[in-house]
Amino acid sequence: MEPGNDTRISEFLLLGLSKEPELQPLIFGLFLSMYLITVLGNLLIILAVSSDSHLHTPMYFFLSNLSFVDICFTSTTIPKMLVNIQTDNNVITYEGCIIQMYFSMLFAGLDDFLLIVMAYDRFVAICHPLHYTVIMNPRLCGLLVLMSWMMSSLHSLLHNLMVLCLTFCTDLEIPHFFCELNQVVRFACSDTFPNEMAMYFAAGMLGGGSLTGILYSYSKIASTICRIPSTQGKYKAFSTCTSHLSVVSLFYCTVLGVYLSTAVTHSTHSSAVASVMYVVVTPMLNPFIYSLRNKDIKRALKRIIGMVII
Repeated sequence: MEPGNDTRISEFLLLGLSKEPELQPLIFGLFLSMYLITVLGNLLIILAVSSDSHLHTPMYFFLSNLSFVDICFTSTTIPKMLVNIQTDNNVITYEGCIIQMYFSMLFAGLDDFLLIVMAYDRFVAICHPLHYTVIMNPRLCGLLVLMSWMMSSLHSLLHNLMVLCLTFCTDLEIPHFFCELNQVVRFACSDTFPNEMAMYFAAGMLGGGSLTGILYSYSKIASTICRIPSTQGKYKAFSTCTSHLSVVSLFYCTVLGVYLSTAVTHSTHSSAVASVMYVVVTPMLNPFIYSLRNKDIKRALKRIIGMVII
């Protein structure tokens, strides 16, 4: 890297979660284990849905898409982090950082959009059960997923194009384990006001808008469940939503935790540690949440595991 604010920089340094050499093997083993569990768990969900004809429904179609996105999300950040620890080299090229930033935002946005699509699916299933198969037809399901990809791609592309317009100082040590948008923008020497406004606007529109849509859907679902006369009917209707509610709560609580911890402590290290929750822990737990409380998924998984053993 050459000195000077207007110099075209060529690389960043990702400092990771800790600078202590004795902690690196522990961090490597922990993150490798979580990554493998995440990939294996979500792959099993995809295999279960695709191999069992009873699971060829809109709800499980969206779930398999969510599992695919979770695999891609963790794969944009964790393998590079593991390589950095193993080689004791924290360098990431400028182009590599931009690519990593694009795909991490793309898949995080897709998580957000798919969760609201799944909430809409539950809303139609419970509030309009007689019209469910007509409304949630394969064409609409495919269109909803396609629109999610398109909107998330445009959102990620916009932020990346704005970052490409920035110039960076020579001090490019990012106290994080991947190129997160907030951290990269902080090290720019040029005016970052447009980038910050775009980030706040996107957070309000995507995060706030999606959460509002999910809460609205579940307010209608709760109202419909309350009107069901039998206790067994109420429990059956509510049980179809518990897994999705758990995933929604985990996703939004961890994301809010990251930004609140940053705002309160102003510590970049705290932000990096908190980011582990939504980048690694949430995608790892999603398959367990859906499989442990879902008889259909458990049956399909048992059949797949039995075939593997045979």
